[in-house]
Amino acid sequence: MLVLGLSFKENTPDLRNTKVVDIVKALEEFQLDVDVHDPWVDADEAKLEYGLTLVDPPETGFYDAVILAVSHREFVQLGAEGIRVFGKPDGHVLYDLKSVLPNGSADVRL
Repeated sequence: MLVLGLSFKENTPDLRNTKVVDIVKALEEFQLDVDVHDPWVDADEAKLEYGLTLVDPPETGFYDAVILAVSHREFVQLGAEGIRVFGKPDGHVLYDLKSVLPNGSADVRL
């Protein structure tokens, strides 16, 4: 599973009070392998503060699910199709937790 975004809010490296880490930890409690990618966050800080090793770049065609957790402009510009390249070509689920992708382009939207 791939989580896109870790920072507290979009377009900032601020990790203070991020709730994304709660999502990652909850998924890991279900024994899921979770990769996190955030181009705004310092990888050393993520490791120090939360014990998370960021991936950069994420592997294409690899993930069963992709969660858009922070609406960084880089992710929004990719659009659903650009984000879906990270998912397995034979099937994956795209979750848009920020509701920034067009209606119908994600499999699950909050």
